[in-house]
Amino acid sequence: MPSAKAPSRRRKTPRRRGLGEFGRIERYFAPLSASFPGARHLTDDCATFAPPPGGVLVAKTDTIVAGVHTIGDEPPDLVARKALRANLSDLAAKGAQPFAYLLSLTTPRDTTDAWIKRFADGLRRDQREFGLALIGGDSVTAPSPASVTITALGHAPRASVPRRDAAREGDDIYVTGTIGDAALGLLALRGWLRGLKTRASAHLANRYRLPRPRVAAGRALAHLAHAMMDVSDGLAGDLGHICKWSRLGAVIEWPLVPLSPAARAALALRPALRTTVLAGGDDYELLFTASRWSAPLIATAGRRSGVRVTRIGRMVKGRGVSVIDAAGRDITPARGGYEHR
Repeated sequence: MPSAKAPSRRRKTPRRRGLGEFGRIERYFAPLSASFPGARHLTDDCATFAPPPGGVLVAKTDTIVAGVHTIGDEPPDLVARKALRANLSDLAAKGAQPFAYLLSLTTPRDTTDAWIKRFADGLRRDQREFGLALIGGDSVTAPSPASVTITALGHAPRASVPRRDAAREGDDIYVTGTIGDAALGLLALRGWLRGLKTRASAHLANRYRLPRPRVAAGRALAHLAHAMMDVSDGLAGDLGHICKWSRLGAVIEWPLVPLSPAARAALALRPALRTTVLAGGDDYELLFTASRWSAPLIATAGRRSGVRVTRIGRMVKGRGVSVIDAAGRDITPARGGYEHR
């Protein structure tokens, strides 16, 4: 009599959620490459392109990690746009016109197709605004927080790409826009600015969630600037980089630092937030130095690009950044800026 067979123990294969990697690339990301022939609709491993005659290529890579660079409740389209714009801000500081980018996206295994679609929609929106195309990258699922790495590419005239190490003694120091909004916005989102009016809080939070890269202003100002970079890790800290590599010191005059009405309201509630304004990150404004004789041309360039440009101090002999108040007293924050550790 034959013995009964033991039931087989087959390991169940987990079902793949949604379209899978290649289906998502084909449906959501390949259309973002349509305007760039060298990307071949993302059907190849590499894209091809050439710099314009007389120009240079400018490249920048930046990463956004959920819970580190975001609060965690941002919709996917805003995550995509912040990741792209953080890179465009660096291109702006080189006076570059963006034309393409590569995307590496890591998502948790339970990420839905709907999340990917909305993420791609955010990229599509900013591609239209800033005139660039997706030309390649990678897509990975992993048991880790979502992260977005973008490499943005631009081109600029060979003779007018500003560097960090080219500031000169006696240069005026300028910034675009307003300073401190994003860092204060992070506090507002965490509920640490109670008492601030809803409208002001919303303005600050929006500046944190969605940067405004100054691409047009960067192109207009590049030939006038001696040194230029964007403010991503805090005004005092980023100016410290220019000081270090230019082997100079800098003096910021606090009364000249441009503040939004919302930031002024926050400071009226808590004056100690001045340190947050000076050392907080995520402003993504342009910080540059230029000859004092360039002031009229700088004002004209700002008006034509639709961005406020403000002189906030000067480059001097010495080392490091000092901040002074209206009476000339030193109020330099102990913390210069944000740094990953």
